[in-house]
Amino acid sequence: PLLESVRKQTKPRTVDLYDVFCGVLYLLKSGCQWRMLPSEYPKWRTVHSYFAKWSALGSDGCSVLEQALKKVVGEARTKQGRKSSTRFLIVDAQSVKNSDSAGQKGYDAGKKISGIKRHIAVDTQGFPHAIAVTTAEVTDRKGALLGLSRCAADLQLLSVFWLKGYVGQPFALGVDALLGAKVKIAKRSELHTFAVMPQRWVVERSFAWIEKYRRLWKNCERKLNTSLQFIHFAFLPLLLKRS
Repeated sequence: PLLESVRKQTKPRTVDLYDVFCGVLYLLKSGCQWRMLPSEYPKWRTVHSYFAKWSALGSDGCSVLEQALKKVVGEARTKQGRKSSTRFLIVDAQSVKNSDSAGQKGYDAGKKISGIKRHIAVDTQGFPHAIAVTTAEVTDRKGALLGLSRCAADLQLLSVFWLKGYVGQPFALGVDALLGAKVKIAKRSELHTFAVMPQRWVVERSFAWIEKYRRLWKNCERKLNTSLQFIHFAFLPLLLKRS
């Protein structure tokens, strides 16, 4: 119903939304261009038009894809016998290189990457609850606060965060002002030794999930919102199998 609601009911729909969904999924999985969609899917202009409508931000700053992802995350948690909302988040960021077609970029001096940065907050199962995309020069702390501020209404029950690399009193005060939550930092016990850091591997696994899609190996999009919506879309098939 959410995906159907974006189209005005002026005349009967001539394409199957499932075929449109699979067309966007094929593009995301294969990394091809819109014009290279195979003939068994609807025309590429039709698929692109639906994706643009699903990606458009509403008055609340939330797209239909983001609403669908939140709903699927709640259903997946409920199926596991958990509450639909989480009280524990793990936050991390990932810098991604730009391709020549990308429109916006920044430079991450720490990782020496020119492109964008993905900020993601997941629960203990790796399900995303807050996602933001910025240019690469934006710090992890600012990007995390941006993502959390966009989803603050759905995270009111959150009590504790576990974050890596988000040190600093201003960030802790910002999280407390947004959600009234505490910040806990995951640090390495010894330098130059390999050890699985508690809880951090969960968010790294979530990044690995979306890297199964070739389109997300690099940033090919002209707008940051398009990159953000592709991440929302990438999580949908993964979580639909669990809901």
